[in-house]
Amino acid sequence: MTNPEQVPPEEAAEEKNPEEQAAPGSPPEGASSAEGIPPDQGSPPPPPTYGQPQPLSPSDERTWAMLSHLSVLLNLVTGILGPVAAFIIYLVFKDRSRYVAYHSMQSFIFQLIWWVGAGALAGIAWAVSGALAVIVIGIILMPLACLITFLPVAALVYGVVGAIQTSQGQDFRYWLIGDWVRGTLEEPPYRS
Repeated sequence: MTNPEQVPPEEAAEEKNPEEQAAPGSPPEGASSAEGIPPDQGSPPPPPTYGQPQPLSPSDERTWAMLSHLSVLLNLVTGILGPVAAFIIYLVFKDRSRYVAYHSMQSFIFQLIWWVGAGALAGIAWAVSGALAVIVIGIILMPLACLITFLPVAALVYGVVGAIQTSQGQDFRYWLIGDWVRGTLEEPPYRS
């Protein structure tokens, strides 16, 4: 065999293994076909769509809905970031999935009412009970303050139940809040 630099191109093609030689009419090795599609791929990828949000897959919807309900667990560590996380999930995915928007808004409002509101109510109940402890009335109010203290814990359990149901693909509605949120997220009818 001679040096490849000295062999004419016609002879170099003849020296190739017959399996390596391209079929007549096919583009040369490494080149793409006339449509701009590489020969080993089926169809061109769809053109990128800028400005239009891509819808989420059903499994992604379930995951983000579950995470919006599980954001209640952030309240254990931070005290207040659970509603913030649920609201951020709502803002990010409201145009991409009505399912995620519904569950994240539901979780946001639920946490505001039951975690923040009940936490503030528990603080007030303990303050009043402590102030009135000088008088016998404050001691009588302490069991009520204990019950109010468990409202945020009950909200935590309810949020985890919502996360489990949405991860399984079931529709979950918080009591009283779910129907209200569904009504506010529906588009109003157009008048002609």
